[in-house]
Amino acid sequence: MRRLTAIIVTTAIVCIAAASTPAAEIGHFNGGFLNIRDYFVPQPAGVYAALYNYVYITGRLNDRHGDAIDSVTVNPGGPSGLTLGIDVNVDLYALAPAVIWVPDWTPFGLKFGALISPTFANASLEAALSTATAHGGNIEAGSFGVGDLFVQPVWIGWAPQHFDLAFAYGFYAPAGRYDTTTVTLPDGNAVRAEESDNLGYGFWTQQLQASGAWYPWTNKATAVATSLTYENHQNKEGFDLKPGDNLTLNWGIGQFLPLTKDHNLLVEIGPAGYDSWQVTDDSGSDASNGVHDQVHGVGGQLGLAYIPWSLALTFHAFHEFSAKDRFQGDAFGLSVAKKLF
Repeated sequence: MRRLTAIIVTTAIVCIAAASTPAAEIGHFNGGFLNIRDYFVPQPAGVYAALYNYVYITGRLNDRHGDAIDSVTVNPGGPSGLTLGIDVNVDLYALAPAVIWVPDWTPFGLKFGALISPTFANASLEAALSTATAHGGNIEAGSFGVGDLFVQPVWIGWAPQHFDLAFAYGFYAPAGRYDTTTVTLPDGNAVRAEESDNLGYGFWTQQLQASGAWYPWTNKATAVATSLTYENHQNKEGFDLKPGDNLTLNWGIGQFLPLTKDHNLLVEIGPAGYDSWQVTDDSGSDASNGVHDQVHGVGGQLGLAYIPWSLALTFHAFHEFSAKDRFQGDAFGLSVAKKLF
């Protein structure tokens, strides 16, 4: 979902300002989307459903050094070179339902699962661009529709007494709306750009994920968890561009506390955060200048669980810092999960 806002802002700058340099790519996986314990195969066996709501708000776009960008030079050194002021205001909402299947099959003490999750997004953008001579434009872009599809067919877990370990393989299919257009520059040259209402990324992503949790007590009320996610991206449709790979570290500490004497109603609180880095260069003739983006977020989680209904409601919030070559903002999530049968 972070990539979605990048697409809209990048395209708006290209189409209105006729920029000729493509922006850096951002991976599919969003470090601020899942909850602390979501990386582990749920138990007991059965079918689970979850609904994730995600909001991302930012007014800041950072350069390669981590400084806020307030202007951009279009076609620098050329006859049509312009210096434009940038005012970025992004409000993004995403909805992702998920269905999880956990078979009643535990060979060698291993647990297995699989999940599928389509995405839907409503993105709005208000950006103001002005030239050094006080000529500029206003951009308002908004859309709602289907985004890319995530499928995780391999999910393996092992849960000895004080630990939970998991390995998963998944992929993102470019099912969301994605189109390109040809833009004519002021000097007469033409460049290809993404449409401003795109909801998909326009490329496939393969994802590997390894996760671990330590439970100091056997009732697993306290969890110290971490997860490492690696993304390998394929070629981007309509461009000679293969986005660089991304690595994301998620971490969190969750503590369940009983709200009733029978321990049927529990509250969970704890700090959480994420760190994401681009670890390889973009490649292809349309690749950017080799800058690797990164972002870091810190926050916390608050949740309620009602054991007789196998129902959980969770809220989390993160504030981002030290972002480079990408947005820096605030992320909020609200999810509900239930075992169906």
